Amino acid sequence: MDVRRLGDPAEFLKAASPLLLKDEARHNLILGIAGTLRDHPSHYPDYALWLAEDGSETVGAALRTPPHHLVVARPRDDSALEALAAAIDDDLPSVVAAQPEAGAFAAAWAARTGATPRLKRAEGVFALERVEPPAATSGLLRDAGTDDRPLLLEWFGAFAEEALGETPDAQSAARVIDHRLRAGQAGISLWEDDRPVSLAAFGNPTPNGIRIGPVYTPPPYRRQGYASALVAELSERLLAERRFCFLFTDLANPTANRIYEQIGYRRVCEAAEIVFEEP
Repeated sequence: MDVRRLGDPAEFLKAASPLLLKDEARHNLILGIAGTLRDHPSHYPDYALWLAEDGSETVGAALRTPPHHLVVARPRDDSALEALAAAIDDDLPSVVAAQPEAGAFAAAWAARTGATPRLKRAEGVFALERVEPPAATSGLLRDAGTDDRPLLLEWFGAFAEEALGETPDAQSAARVIDHRLRAGQAGISLWEDDRPVSLAAFGNPTPNGIRIGPVYTPPPYRRQGYASALVAELSERLLAERRFCFLFTDLANPTANRIYEQIGYRRVCEAAEIVFEEP
């Protein structure tokens, strides 16, 4: 088995799509990021792409947009993950993938480098094909614009700190927000009830779907149905041109998981972010 590092996202997608599209929902993260790299190369200042190949067949795939984590696809078998772990020469902070491939790659990386893998976050990968409308709530959806940028920066930072346990990176958040505000297949929506009360972004489209996230409601506006209404209406809009909407949830937050299930999202698989601690 050979591992090839590529510099062309279009070539990567052409070779990896037969593997990835066998389970588009499971692979929505790697498909969406690779598609954004192809269509909007300036969005990620740096990236790396790898394919594990058995002859002419792609049996494993991975990508990274430093300084972020590695994303790996479900391989034909674990030997592809082992080959990727042996070939990747980056100093990896973490891996994100569906389970069990996240754990299998982490074990292979630990065996090679001596790093200690630690589960940072257990996630659910959800997919939606038809919206089940939630109970009516006051307010309406509107598209965010450049005038909302200060509020978006504040809320993206609050989401990173609260949901991800990360120190907000203003520069990274600004890049994401600016991309979402101007890119054709991405955006940010707000639920407004006299004032903005909830946020939902979307982007990283796949061949048949698109991912929603982050979703954030400030504490004073929670438990009033705003996030449910926003995600439901946004999903309905997005499904007008696509088969699927996807999102990731924190499995430690049963309230959020229940909200999404009530509007029609169904869990496809579990995923994990596993960090690597130096020996």
